[in-house]
Amino acid sequence: MHKVTTRIMVNGVMSSDINVMDRGFQYGDGLFETMVIVNGVLPLWEKHWQRLKRGCEILSIELPDKSKVEHDISTFIQDIPRGIIKLIVTRGIGGRGYAVSESLKPEVVLIHSEFPNYPEHNWQEGITARLCCTRLSLQPALAGIKHLNRLEQVLARNEWRDAEIVEGIMLDIQGHVIEGTMTNLFIMKNDKVITPDINQCGVAGVMRETVLDLLEQENIPHEIKTVSQNDLGSADEVFLTNSVIGIWPVMKIDDTVYQVGEVTKTLQNKINKIINHA
Repeated sequence: MHKVTTRIMVNGVMSSDINVMDRGFQYGDGLFETMVIVNGVLPLWEKHWQRLKRGCEILSIELPDKSKVEHDISTFIQDIPRGIIKLIVTRGIGGRGYAVSESLKPEVVLIHSEFPNYPEHNWQEGITARLCCTRLSLQPALAGIKHLNRLEQVLARNEWRDAEIVEGIMLDIQGHVIEGTMTNLFIMKNDKVITPDINQCGVAGVMRETVLDLLEQENIPHEIKTVSQNDLGSADEVFLTNSVIGIWPVMKIDDTVYQVGEVTKTLQNKINKIINHA
């Protein structure tokens, strides 16, 4: 369970006040990054910034000044040894209607939360997941970016109340396996690590990118491709990633049981070193 938020900054000022005319509030017109704080720094900051930059380019949102954002973040987290920071960038405060004024300036919000109290066995023995009924719609114009419209994930996450189920696996409307509600998905099949193609929908996770970079560096066979439910069911290993958890092995999805394999363990150890020593 996520703990209570302890600190909020809006446009460089410690405040929790948001203008109700903000387009992020009105239309979900914005982007966000969720980052882990380790000893007062953000280990994957550059990758997060580059994804935010890509998202701003796609949505035609003015990119905030990087040095100002970095200064605010540094001030915001300087005394936090471990935690979570959420960076939200909205198009800005505008009037009624979908049309965008060129004069809008982005709003930048920082939210600090304590690190989630996940049990250690999530990393060691793995987690139990389920297939969600809610399907992801296909929208290549928004595929990959971390935009503020997360209603599909909200619907999917509220399909279950069983505390034993940690994550839900989401398919697109064509039945292809895409991702978890809060994670990216990898499978090990036929001695190759595979992650779903997200050109039509899904989030290009920062940890997903980090794992793909690591696979390339270590010359581990890997591929980005369409993943079917049959591929998932017959996989030798399954693991989930995001920038907060790193890697969680999957031990069960519905009635299918998996082993925590050597490839998953190897990648998990390497990712832990990257996060903790960045």
